[in-house]
Amino acid sequence: MPLNATTAPPFLAVLVRGLLAGLIAGLLAGTFAYVAGEPHVEAAIAIEEAGSHAEPAAGGHQHDEALVTRSGQRGGLFLATGLFGAAMGGLLATAYVLLARRRRTDDDGRSGLLLAGAALLGAVIVPFLKYPANPPAVGDPATINQRTVTYLLMVVLGLVAVWAGSLGYRSVGAQAPLWQRVGAAVGGFLLVTVVSYVVLPSFQEVPTDFPATLLWNFRLASLGTQVVLWTGIGLLFAALMHHDRLRRAAAALPST
Repeated sequence: MPLNATTAPPFLAVLVRGLLAGLIAGLLAGTFAYVAGEPHVEAAIAIEEAGSHAEPAAGGHQHDEALVTRSGQRGGLFLATGLFGAAMGGLLATAYVLLARRRRTDDDGRSGLLLAGAALLGAVIVPFLKYPANPPAVGDPATINQRTVTYLLMVVLGLVAVWAGSLGYRSVGAQAPLWQRVGAAVGGFLLVTVVSYVVLPSFQEVPTDFPATLLWNFRLASLGTQVVLWTGIGLLFAALMHHDRLRRAAAALPST
């Protein structure tokens, strides 16, 4: 049943489904982060505290007590990932509605998955390869504002890279061979990505004595949390939208 103005669900209904999918996916991502990431966070904090205690009293820095205890932070992890997931699900639903007329498929589930995959690629993987997450004790506090701004800029450029890839795919024409369309998409994506990587600054602030295994385990756990989040949003949103399409199609059938 083709998607058109009479059969498309209202924006509010799509938004609610996006929020619900994001909330559930956020809680799943929080569970993954708790299991896979918290041990590495604890180990990094232990290294940071050991280093602070080793500073000479005369030349060391005064360390204030944390405003939130570690138990509070662990509990807040689920609240943070749940709210963040709901927000991302809402944005995905909004993009789904705004791009409704540009989609070339009437499959709501497939469209939801493609949008979630594009968000994962552009907003997570592309920035991660340039600015991977760092655990506590890694990073110069003096550069935190610069690192935050450049990371957010990299997120925007990552989404632009995905858009450039989509534009390249469409610009070749539907009659062109698939390999040409894919090549144009990859070329547009890589062009924006490579230029962004070259132009934006890099930050090499990992201490030489920081355990490499701990660093990469933390980074993989951080990336895995985002993968779980966006995969969950895509699958749940796709399932909800597919179920809604079947319901609307059944309701449109003449009664016997």
